[in-house]
Amino acid sequence: MNGLQILKRKRAVNQETVSQFLGLPVANVSDSMSRMFAGGVKLRPMHNGAPMSGPALTVRTRPGDNLFIHKAIALASPGDVIVVDGGGDLTNALIGEIMSHMASVKGLGGFVINGSIRDAKALKVNSFPVFALGVTHRGPYKDGPGEINTKISLDGMVIEPGDLIIGDDDGCLCVPYDQCASVYKATKAKTLAEERMIADITAGTYDGAWVDETLKRLGCYIEE
Repeated sequence: MNGLQILKRKRAVNQETVSQFLGLPVANVSDSMSRMFAGGVKLRPMHNGAPMSGPALTVRTRPGDNLFIHKAIALASPGDVIVVDGGGDLTNALIGEIMSHMASVKGLGGFVINGSIRDAKALKVNSFPVFALGVTHRGPYKDGPGEINTKISLDGMVIEPGDLIIGDDDGCLCVPYDQCASVYKATKAKTLAEERMIADITAGTYDGAWVDETLKRLGCYIEE
């Protein structure tokens, strides 16, 4: 029944892929995906900024209710990132210190909460990744309905179970399962190019001629 179902995940990115992306800047991955995919600018890290990378275990829940998040923690495998579509509602917190600790002890990869968290101080000093929209002291309900391992969307960013979820201080991002190899290759190349650019800037050899060339192409008037 739609709204009350728990499905099995059919596929998930492997550990090699998770490890490859863990050291890459999310901004560079985003650039390599045409700068068109994001879970919204308000989805921010609530922990100490440690990077996140892992396969998605998706949850859709009624705003303000965390019954199915508790079930997702029980079902999750080590390394999984639990991604929760709580409708973007900030009225009631969906997780806090206790659930974060449960997930951390089980070895999960993190939480992405399209909603609020609480116990912000406790989460902030820890390295267990938690991304969310906001903070409230008001606690959750535990009645359902909800779904686990169905396709969800966070502010237009579509996430399917087993997709790669990454995050750092710039936010979080979903890399579709079947695009990971090509996105990694492009991101690695971009990261190396940026490292060379920084080295050139430091050495005073950076060539910024492209700025004037672009302005000329646009027909920009520059007074002499």
